[in-house]
Amino acid sequence: MSKFNSSERIGEIVAKFPKAADIFIENKIDFCCGGDRSLIVAIEEKRLNETKILDDLNKLYEEFENNLDSKDINWQEAPIIELVGYIINKHHAYLWDELPRISKLTTTILKVHGQSHPELSKVHKLFNTLKMELEEHLNKEETMQYPAVREYARTKSYADLERAINIINELEKEHTGAGDILKELRIVTDDYKIPADVCPTFELTYEKLQEMESDLFKHIHLENNILFPRLRQLFGNKA
Repeated sequence: MSKFNSSERIGEIVAKFPKAADIFIENKIDFCCGGDRSLIVAIEEKRLNETKILDDLNKLYEEFENNLDSKDINWQEAPIIELVGYIINKHHAYLWDELPRISKLTTTILKVHGQSHPELSKVHKLFNTLKMELEEHLNKEETMQYPAVREYARTKSYADLERAINIINELEKEHTGAGDILKELRIVTDDYKIPADVCPTFELTYEKLQEMESDLFKHIHLENNILFPRLRQLFGNKA
């Protein structure tokens, strides 16, 4: 019996089965900012094969179920404070480490290859805009929202929960902005196609940009499709 169908929301599928993200990334299906759409909408938009996508999803899920050692944490049920800690220690830590490194790489390849590859000027500008916005965004989460979530977990205070809720709409808009820049980077780089006349540093830069994209998609998914809805539900229950 099939686990998933194309009428389900993309974000819900990844929330139930995190490994589905790998299939969505491979097929360029947005599961973070676009996670509230049904899968069939994305399939039709991308002109993908619905049967193949569902077969791939259900086969991967069956393999996952048969391998008890590969069980992922169910973030829909885990304590919210544990989810926040995971986001900070895995995804925030990754960005704090990698954003400066990737910035240096984009500058290097612009200097070396910019004359023969004018698209690199746009890559450099887009990435550094994204870097600036993400750093501000991470600081906002780490100094405003997440401390409020921690306080709520400790005190169960309605006021602490309200502070965590009040910033969600702003954070979601920033997630959408980051997603738009990632999509534009894909277009400018022709899906990170490596030209024949470039050096290993150029290849490493494009590899790092794709790695960042993948991590950021998973990061935004955990917030948009799991953390924020859980906080809103708690707030509604207390209202």
